[in-house]
Amino acid sequence: MAVAKAISQTTSCLLSKTPFALKHKSHITNLCFGTKRVAFPSERLFSCRAIYNPQVQITEEGQPETLDYRVFFVNNSGKKVSPWHDIPLQLGDGVFNFVVEIPKESSAKMEVATDELYTPIKQDIKKGKLRYYPYNINWNYGLFPQTWEDPSFANSEVEGAFGDNDPVDVVEIGERRRKIGEILRVKPLGALAMIDEGELDWKIVAISLDDPKAALVNDVDDVEKHFPGTLTAIRDWFRDYKIPDGKPANKFGLGNKAADKDYALKVITETNESWAKLVKRSIEAGELSLV
Repeated sequence: MAVAKAISQTTSCLLSKTPFALKHKSHITNLCFGTKRVAFPSERLFSCRAIYNPQVQITEEGQPETLDYRVFFVNNSGKKVSPWHDIPLQLGDGVFNFVVEIPKESSAKMEVATDELYTPIKQDIKKGKLRYYPYNINWNYGLFPQTWEDPSFANSEVEGAFGDNDPVDVVEIGERRRKIGEILRVKPLGALAMIDEGELDWKIVAISLDDPKAALVNDVDDVEKHFPGTLTAIRDWFRDYKIPDGKPANKFGLGNKAADKDYALKVITETNESWAKLVKRSIEAGELSLV
């Protein structure tokens, strides 16, 4: 099954569920060799064609801010697909797909339901109640598809913390407020290594290519120059948001600072490789949905 069709030049093969790798620094390898179709143990076929923009639409079930509310992704044939597994990660030239879960200036804690069929976006629940942040998040927030933070892997560079069993989080710093389920083409700029109750929870700082300042920022130093105070604000927001609920502040590794673009790309590479092992069932999935 091909989730999406190529509508521009072929660049990479992410629908084949093959991880990408870094050649050197920020250059990404081309993973597509012709248009071969590859079968995996899940018995799903994926076309070895990259796309300019995923040909998917979103459909809502239930009412927002209710326990039953879900945002599903469907392809051109009307079939449900997974925003985590079926949206390609890499678009080539250092550009990646980013799936918006939480629009900026909102507080409902929306997230991909990694344990549900087709992994729709839903509002997180705790003790039977819908979860909200204590205050609005100031940036568009979501995930990189086809990534996974392996809970069995202890990261020696970040205090030996284990992955949080989720896709990699993305903080998009552009000026526009986006919509739940929107898919943006972004470029990574840096990475924050948040440690949440002992689990490593990466926050990749990125910007959408259609933002007016996108051409001005290409690395973490550019963020400080053109978005002064933003990196500190992101760190402090994620450090403190649990405090109003009586929980301790989160911690950050890597010297409590944002790592640069190359380091962010390394994180994306490693977590994409972990995801590939997961969907090939080289690693136990537990309650995670691989569909």
